[in-house]
Amino acid sequence: MVDEQESTVGAQASNSESASDPGGDAAPGVEAADHEELHALLEDARTKADEHWNQCLRLQAEVENLRKRAERDLENAHKYGIEKLATELLPVKDSLEMGIAAASEDGEVDPARLKEGAELTLRMLAGALEKFGIREIDPQGEPFNPEFHEAMSMQERSDVPPNTVVTVVQKGYLLHDRLVRPAMVIVSKAPAGEQPKVDEKA
Repeated sequence: MVDEQESTVGAQASNSESASDPGGDAAPGVEAADHEELHALLEDARTKADEHWNQCLRLQAEVENLRKRAERDLENAHKYGIEKLATELLPVKDSLEMGIAAASEDGEVDPARLKEGAELTLRMLAGALEKFGIREIDPQGEPFNPEFHEAMSMQERSDVPPNTVVTVVQKGYLLHDRLVRPAMVIVSKAPAGEQPKVDEKA
């Protein structure tokens, strides 16, 4: 009777162990499947990494090409930026050369013709400069403006208000809105001992 009970208990224990580990025999297969999946994911990651690296190399090459092209364009802009201005100035030089040649042909200089040729050449030069936004500053009779004028001296004058440009010694020039050269001027001041006029309406 005791032997039968021990056999029964042993069978139950065996059955309990089997139930507690139902996948014991299938574990090696699951591990193999997980390994293959991980290997596939790794290969996919390597492939994508190679693709991204190649894209990075291509982008780097494109950036380098753009940099070199920009350097060439900048160099050409510095070297040939005044090409159009040179094209406009060449006729002025031609006009001067023709005027000098014409004045030397007869051995006698005609002042009237020489003046006419010089005036024509000057108009050509002024037109060429204006095409490129170069404008002259000629402030004769205007109030003195230190932003665009440079006073060389003061002159006592009673016929004009103080701080008026009475003489333009050298014209100034603007390149668009940038001052290239200020106008060199002589500015008026009130005569010594003269009281400045008071605006009675003020």
